[in-house]
Amino acid sequence: MSEAAHGTQDFIARLFAPEDESLQRILHAMEKEGLPEIQLPAITGRTVQLLLRMIGARSVLEIGTLAGYSALWIVRALPARGRLVTVDSESERSRLARRLLEEAGEGGQVEFRTGDAASVFSSMESDGSWDAVFLDADKEGLPGYVAHARRLLRPGGLLLVDNALWKGKVVDPENDEASTRAIRTTLETVARDPEWDALLLPVGDGLLVARRL
Repeated sequence: MSEAAHGTQDFIARLFAPEDESLQRILHAMEKEGLPEIQLPAITGRTVQLLLRMIGARSVLEIGTLAGYSALWIVRALPARGRLVTVDSESERSRLARRLLEEAGEGGQVEFRTGDAASVFSSMESDGSWDAVFLDADKEGLPGYVAHARRLLRPGGLLLVDNALWKGKVVDPENDEASTRAIRTTLETVARDPEWDALLLPVGDGLLVARRL
């Protein structure tokens, strides 16, 4: 991303996506625990939150908990009886996220699950009852995750995929890494599927937004 683009997104984030004490506490905890700095930026969290509010989301599935930063943006978009199920492959991360969200006063609507995403998806009934699925985990599994999400989402439900630009790698024809290929495949599949109404937003590292028709 160019310096001008960074400046524009920082300007937007300052106005529309300020981080309160609870969000900052999660970032500090991640640094203290030595977790990778791969959480979504505030501007993406705010975009996800606003989109969920716009569709009146009550049930959201998140793949990729990390320390709960994105989960806090998401759960704050839900009504009193809404629920977020968030999944991470590492139990230590799930425990940390649970503690941090409880400290933020937002733990009551969140269900934490530990395991690989494919297994969790397979364990869920494909009943088309979910309002939104947010994918922010390993990129090589994205094509399969999207296929699962398509079965879980209700008509009008949202598929949201972070890192859809993958630091510009997806538009580099010379980049043939497995993760880049998987993201390209996901984008091409969703763009061509008549059952998705979709757009790739240049927010943060790219946010794929697709409405299930």
